[in-house]
Amino acid sequence: MTNPSFLRGLAIASLALALAACSNSGDAPAGHSSADRNDGHTSSSSGLPAGNAAAGKKFAETKRPPTNQACVECHGGPEKREPIDPVTPRLAGQYHDYIAHSLQMYRDGDREHSLMSNQAKDLTDQQIADVAAYFNSIDNGKLRDLHGIH
Repeated sequence: MTNPSFLRGLAIASLALALAACSNSGDAPAGHSSADRNDGHTSSSSGLPAGNAAAGKKFAETKRPPTNQACVECHGGPEKREPIDPVTPRLAGQYHDYIAHSLQMYRDGDREHSLMSNQAKDLTDQQIADVAAYFNSIDNGKLRDLHGIH
């Protein structure tokens, strides 16, 4: 039979190693944009200014170079809820941080997509925050987070 003190010590040592592996070694968690990593990943998940949903709506409905398409043409919006095709993500009601981080990563070259990388390369932090606020403001009846469940 194994000594209980030995097992307790082994469990504590394993926990200490697991915590050390997860501790912040100065790097931001994987999946954050270069800007987040360079700034040390601030308390704001995306490190962006506050977004304005009305400005984001105007931006998302405006055709922009280089593709001369608007965000809502591919990703849907309040009137056209479904994306242009099954592989294009539906952004209506999507979490603000998901959209913000994704756009930052496309802009910074940390995430690649033939269309989105070009569309996002010239976006400002404010434009990203506004677009994220707009799409997040659309109630799609599906996404729910854990706020207020207790």
